[in-house]
Amino acid sequence: MTNDHALLSLHDVTAGYGGSVAIEEISLDVKPGEVVCLLGANGAGKTTTMAAITGLIACTGQIVFDGGDLRDVAAADRVPRGIALSPEGRKVFPNLSVYENLLLGGYNRAARLNRKQKLDEVYTLFPRLHERREQPAGLMSGGEQQMLAIGRALMACPKLLLLDEPSLGLAPKVVLQMFDAIARIAAANVSILLVEQNAHAAFSIAQRGYLLSAGRIVHSDSVANLRKHDVVREAFLGKRALVRAATPPTGGCHA
Repeated sequence: MTNDHALLSLHDVTAGYGGSVAIEEISLDVKPGEVVCLLGANGAGKTTTMAAITGLIACTGQIVFDGGDLRDVAAADRVPRGIALSPEGRKVFPNLSVYENLLLGGYNRAARLNRKQKLDEVYTLFPRLHERREQPAGLMSGGEQQMLAIGRALMACPKLLLLDEPSLGLAPKVVLQMFDAIARIAAANVSILLVEQNAHAAFSIAQRGYLLSAGRIVHSDSVANLRKHDVVREAFLGKRALVRAATPPTGGCHA
């Protein structure tokens, strides 16, 4: 059973790796124009949920996007349908330039037809990418690489943007800048599913959220109500800093 008014709807989705279950009977939805956050500690199953949505791993259950069942749709064919992922750890191509990384994000036919417009939009959103467009991506800072990862996903002209830990390893000032940009993306009527451990940042732009624990959704509510939830307050909103300190990821996809 799916939500007819949702852009994305998951119902009882179960997935894992090598015979081990990572998420079990996950049900969630994202409505058109909505920002929804998925909270959870390391190992809770957040990235696995993203992988199931994008088709990078097999799953059982039902995933419906824009009215169509994705059960038999290959991962590569989900991008032209309107799903784009900015992955955890950025995974830029370090030996390619910023411009070349962006072009790779817009490989599908619809995106190629709108390439100039999307490039202009990405450069307007992240002026630093325009300044560094000829620079190898591997020589950029962590914040700049995160801009590039999001910009590359936007080049695919998504209806739904999946953001996996966009605050990971970034300084507080950079996180604020990043989430201001994400808010502007949402204001342009792009739906967003946001995976985060930084609840402060996630709650600054999301309308609703789901709490994931040990591979299961244990609570869902509006952001206003999630702020009052005991588990969320203790685990994510206590005395933690605005930005979770983390070691920036290294490496990336090599061209």
